[in-house]
Parts: sequence; C-alpha cells; structure tokens
Amino acid sequence: MTLVVDASVLLAVLMSERERAKIIELTKDVDLIAPSSVHWEIGNALSSMLKRGRMTLVQAESVLKNYEKIPIRFVEVSLHESIKISADRKIYAYDAFLIACARDQRCKLISLDKALLQASRDSGIQVVEVPNQ
Repeated sequence: MTLVVDASVLLAVLMSERERAKIIELTKDVDLIAPSSVHWEIGNALSSMLKRGRMTLVQAESVLKNYEKIPIRFVEVSLHESIKISADRKIYAYDAFLIACARDQRCKLISLDKALLQASRDSGIQVVEVPNQ
C-alpha cells in the first residue's frame, strides 16, 4: 500500500509525540509519498520552534538527521490543480498539494490535521486517521 504523508504525521514521529507508536504501526510496510512541499513544511516547523525557543539548533539538526532516514518518495504536483483545490475547499495551498498528490497517485492520505482529513474526504480522497491515544 502507498500513503501520502503530511508534515503533521512526520513531526509527530520525529518529535516523539503521543501518536508516534500508532503512526509507526499504521505505516509499517507502507510506501510513503509526499509532495515536495512537505520537505519545506518540516523546515518551517523546525524554524518556528527555534524562533520560539522551543528547541535548540542541535535538537533541530538531530530531528533533520532522523527525518532524512524516513523513506519518502517526493513527487511533483500541479500548481494549477492545487490552486483549484485550494479555491474549491477554501484551504491553504500546502493542504491542497497533499490532496492533489493523493488524487494523482490514487492513494490514501494520512494526517493528524482534522481539517485536512475532512477536506480530503470532501474531495473524494480516502484517508487514514490516527486514533487518539
């Protein structure tokens, strides 16, 4: 099985959040794919934590080292199609990129973002929800 993975799922694993074990269980033996934008979302999240003093540069570099070990196949998505999805669903482009990716690759999407999961369902995309721990 192949799943589109978003930054919320990746960060939960990388930051050892409470959902980590369940995410690992749900994604075992699964091929992970993501739009290239997820790569930059990870960087943005880490830079935000650095800016707010919630982590040190050493910690951020450790997270990045572990992130680079996760086997994710990055794919390009149509900016035009993503903006159409963004307009239709009234969502940010970053979320639309994920929906476009799932649509293009004909696979499910896994996220911790409830609004993204709903927008995905509304767009005809099957989702994998991570149960609350």
